[in-house]
Amino acid sequence: MQAKLHRWAAADRGRRFDDLFNFVCDPATLIVAFTRVAGNLGARTPGVDGLTVADIEEQVGVPGFLDDLRAAVKDGSFRPLPVRERKIPKPGGSGKVRKLGIPTVADRVVQAALKLVLEPIFEADFLPVSYGFRPKRRAQDAVAEIHHFGTRGYRWVLDADIEACFDSISHPALMDRVRARVGDKRVLALVKAFLKAGVLTELGDRQDTHTGTPQGGILSPLLANIALSVLDEHVMAPWRPGGRMSTSGKRNYRRSRGESTWRIIRYADDFVVLVNGTREHTEALREDIAHTLAPLGLRLSPAKTRVVHMSEGFEFLGFRIRWKRKRGSTKWYVYTFIAPRAVRAVKTKIRAITGRTSQGHLAYVLTRLGMLMRGWANYFKHAVAKWTFSKLDAFTWWRLIRMVKARHRWSWRQLRRHLITPDGKWRIAAGGIEYFRLNSVTVTRYTYRGNKIPNPWPTRTTA
Repeated sequence: MQAKLHRWAAADRGRRFDDLFNFVCDPATLIVAFTRVAGNLGARTPGVDGLTVADIEEQVGVPGFLDDLRAAVKDGSFRPLPVRERKIPKPGGSGKVRKLGIPTVADRVVQAALKLVLEPIFEADFLPVSYGFRPKRRAQDAVAEIHHFGTRGYRWVLDADIEACFDSISHPALMDRVRARVGDKRVLALVKAFLKAGVLTELGDRQDTHTGTPQGGILSPLLANIALSVLDEHVMAPWRPGGRMSTSGKRNYRRSRGESTWRIIRYADDFVVLVNGTREHTEALREDIAHTLAPLGLRLSPAKTRVVHMSEGFEFLGFRIRWKRKRGSTKWYVYTFIAPRAVRAVKTKIRAITGRTSQGHLAYVLTRLGMLMRGWANYFKHAVAKWTFSKLDAFTWWRLIRMVKARHRWSWRQLRRHLITPDGKWRIAAGGIEYFRLNSVTVTRYTYRGNKIPNPWPTRTTA
């Protein structure tokens, strides 16, 4: 079903789909939607009704729950409940918080069903410069594209930040974008109902939502991408076939006349614009982008949006990207490092796990550390990270050593007797779980995939 929807959408860019509601209510769609909701870590977090996925499986049963939900959606009696607000600290130790909106399990299932149907349609329209919350795409692809164009003369950077993007998107502007592809009024009514569902704050107050799409919902990233695709289309319009930057020859001709060329790389609401030109060209783009975002109800943050040269460096998606001279030579390259804020954030998590007064079993502590450090290393292992991995490994090792020493009240002699193996090597292990050495992770260069990123729904049929 998804492959056909994507193929039809790609074949006719102006097509509006008028009969999608039956796909959303299809029992097979709801089963897949529930499976995805149940497989997510958020399945253990309840919404305003207090029910988790486990509660539904034990108290109601999945078949009965899905039958009742399908009947409510089909007869029009389904109404999304307000999302439960939860504030979590932003990474990096800034002291700021991010607001999440946690829907009920029933709402999550319907949102997942809507996403299954709508995503292949809108993926046909999304440009390749967008990477966030899209199938087969990842943050490393966005960073690799910056590296690719940075080495080819795009050295001025508009490092942009949209102020409270998920909370400020205009509902009428977003729904206009959805209506351009979806003509089914029942599906449009469901999407609008989720936008207007409201928020139950941590203090128990009910707030209406006149703008924005709450972070935490399954449908929210797709809706944000639909809205922000306006920005992609506007900035990349000259790159389209026949445009004034559509070929390398045209781009070279523009630069020979003192004009600029540019490229946007966007990951959800985080984006940068790389410019092959001057600071003045980049400042002009900043004003142009601000005007493009205004009809969406969005604005660039004056404090966080800046124009920088790549030799100064900038942070993007946890990485610090900088054009600098290679040590011991006169050649300059674009390097990708781990941003200090990302290191501070992971150290804070490590401290929380390895506190000296921690009462958790050592095997549990080692398991949590392994999960944290493996995930962190897999994300950053394509950067210039070997030195950072070694320093962080030493930091974690000593945290564990001090925790074990304090827990058992051992002297250093006792500690060595327990943790040094007969071959003279240190080893921290418990319950068959051994300490994961971060400095053992192999650092490799990420391969730039460009336009070779696979499509989950190929548009060509095979015989």
